[in-house]
Amino acid sequence: MGRVYVVGTADTKREELDYVREKIARAGHAAALVDVGIGPTTGVDIPNHVIAKSHPEGEEFVFSRQTRGEALDAMGLALTRYLSQQNDIDGVIGIGGSGNTGMVTRAMRSLPVGLPKVMVSTIASGDVSTYVGSSDINMISSITDIAGLNRINRLILGNAATAIAAMAANPVCQTPSERPEIGLTQFGVTTPCIDGVRAHLSREFDCISFHATGTGGRAMEQLVASGLIEGVLDLTTTEIADHIVGGVLSAGEERLNAVRDTGVPCVLSLGALDVVNFWSRESVPPQFAERTFHKHNPEVTLMRTSDEECEKIGRWIGGKLNSCRGHVKVLAPMNGFSALDIDGGPFWDPAADQTLVEALASEIAKTSNVELIKFNLHINDKEFALRAANLMREMVFQSRIQ
Repeated sequence: MGRVYVVGTADTKREELDYVREKIARAGHAAALVDVGIGPTTGVDIPNHVIAKSHPEGEEFVFSRQTRGEALDAMGLALTRYLSQQNDIDGVIGIGGSGNTGMVTRAMRSLPVGLPKVMVSTIASGDVSTYVGSSDINMISSITDIAGLNRINRLILGNAATAIAAMAANPVCQTPSERPEIGLTQFGVTTPCIDGVRAHLSREFDCISFHATGTGGRAMEQLVASGLIEGVLDLTTTEIADHIVGGVLSAGEERLNAVRDTGVPCVLSLGALDVVNFWSRESVPPQFAERTFHKHNPEVTLMRTSDEECEKIGRWIGGKLNSCRGHVKVLAPMNGFSALDIDGGPFWDPAADQTLVEALASEIAKTSNVELIKFNLHINDKEFALRAANLMREMVFQSRIQ
């Protein structure tokens, strides 16, 4: 049995860290207090100077920073490298304010999916996407400031300690799968397509779906980069439209980097590239006031991509695919990219779709690793799902015998 690492700045949060360590021990699991503070401390299990030695520039670099913020930033990198080298971690729990939260979650994000991670933070009730990223960190609001123990935070910290002790003591055992893992991207307006693909492949593959909401795309890319996914059915690339146009569900400039850099077999399509996502109608930037919209629900407003935007999207995708190490099949459903982009639907615009496909084709003409295949089908047609599934099966098994 390993240990739960209790991480924080012992020069400012020692009482609270000791309390969490004690609660984990009382719950029956070994715990180690990891000090990532800058000031001198004693009695911790893993001192700050041990962590600092893992920084690429060495211990002296960390402690010679001019401000505490700079030193903690350097300590965050050192902690990330240190934790990645340990083989006795059953879980990690951190406590603190914004500075500690940023430092500890940075290290947590580098740890494997499934390893228990709990962060008790003063900012956990706000937008924590920056801290969680595409990982599985459990954020718990501290309610009170973490500045000495009191009746309220004893409850919060005690519950968090007990929770991670239970997670560490009861790991979820997974039997090895003989089926290759493949990632699929989906959205509400492409769900029929993905359901069809899954029906064709689920007996042979472990199909792992990702909701294309920014976080989903980043999570899939992280797993691909980690070597945990053998093939990608990236049929719903809508996050790229949000990135190019300015929607709220972008996965960032790094989208498609993992496929590009790893050479993983990939079947890619243009699912929901007719869609840019915003929150309520009032949240849509004023420059888009005269555009075509669809009210998905009271909280989500969809905007149709324009001809000009489709050209930019096509060129962006093609530019990424041009430098792919492996082979990519790009499937273009010429009868519509989503449930809204269909004859009679609110986003039906075959001219804009054609512009996107032509822009993409002009870019990928520079490489022999990418093949564009046009189908006179809608993305949600059963035949399209069948063809995508067959290509994925062929590409994955071909890669296994090479």
